[in-house]
Amino acid sequence: MRRGFLYTSLRWLLRGIWLLCQVLLITWAALAIYYSNLPHTGLRVALAVSFAALAIWLLWVSGRPRALLLFLLLFLGVVAWWISIPPRRDRPWREEVAVMPRATIDGDRVHITGVRNFKYRSRDDFTARYEERDIQLSHLTSLDFFVSYWSEGPVAHTFLSFIFDNAEPLSVSIETRPEVGEGFDPLASLFKQFELIYVVGDEHDLVRVRTNYRKETVYLYHLNSTPDAVRRLFMIYLNRINELADRPEFYHLLSNSCTINIIRYANAAGRAGRFDIRHLLNGLIDSYLYHSGRVNTTLDFDELRRRSLINGVAEAADNAPDFSERIRASLPQATR
Repeated sequence: MRRGFLYTSLRWLLRGIWLLCQVLLITWAALAIYYSNLPHTGLRVALAVSFAALAIWLLWVSGRPRALLLFLLLFLGVVAWWISIPPRRDRPWREEVAVMPRATIDGDRVHITGVRNFKYRSRDDFTARYEERDIQLSHLTSLDFFVSYWSEGPVAHTFLSFIFDNAEPLSVSIETRPEVGEGFDPLASLFKQFELIYVVGDEHDLVRVRTNYRKETVYLYHLNSTPDAVRRLFMIYLNRINELADRPEFYHLLSNSCTINIIRYANAAGRAGRFDIRHLLNGLIDSYLYHSGRVNTTLDFDELRRRSLINGVAEAADNAPDFSERIRASLPQATR
């Protein structure tokens, strides 16, 4: 009796898992068709709906013995088509991401082109300006971590600033590269809708546009990385910047995005640690940094977070030449 119950339960469990797999395959393929590189929205909608309808008929209505095989062939055809869609470098990019940075490394010296330093009058009214920077690796001393929220919750944008003892901080923000008229769509980002860019910029631009014009909520944390570790990480960033300048890639929310890549490159630079769900739910990443001992832990977390909020001081500093110093003036220092 008990064996029969366990057998029946297991059979229903396996059927449920197989049904869930079918639903996921149909949904993924329909979305891949909808977000494909076909030029007309109506055609993409029609093909996506047609695929879903045919898949449902094959799997759950027809009852024909080869229906599953036919569905799998159709699905693999969609997968092959989706894989063949290439990233491009010649789209009509929004002005904020129109220029790809590039780095030339000559021993201790690094020359970077395409450093963004826009002059903003409002969120959407600005004078585009790209600069060139010469920096020395031996003067790279520390690393700061920014968490920026559109609205506070489990999802945020993260980026880094590399700190020098003889030059202004240099920010690097891993972002989507949207076209004119596009905005960010997290679902679309899973289906090759956005290319990837590493925006290299001055903090007067990359930080100030978020605090003073987009009105995002921004926290700044000093990390307790050693200078050698920071330099190793910076070299990884420079190599990736050049790779993207030569070969475009797609942004992917779960595998090729801001926090995921920061963690990936930190691992390559020598970080010791495991995957944590807060790497994906990156609005909680400051909690991860605190509990893994990578920021100041002499304060309790709530106090550290309160003192790391920089919106007020950034708005007061605004266009001051010492903007970077002023947003850091009262921050808790990292502990090592």
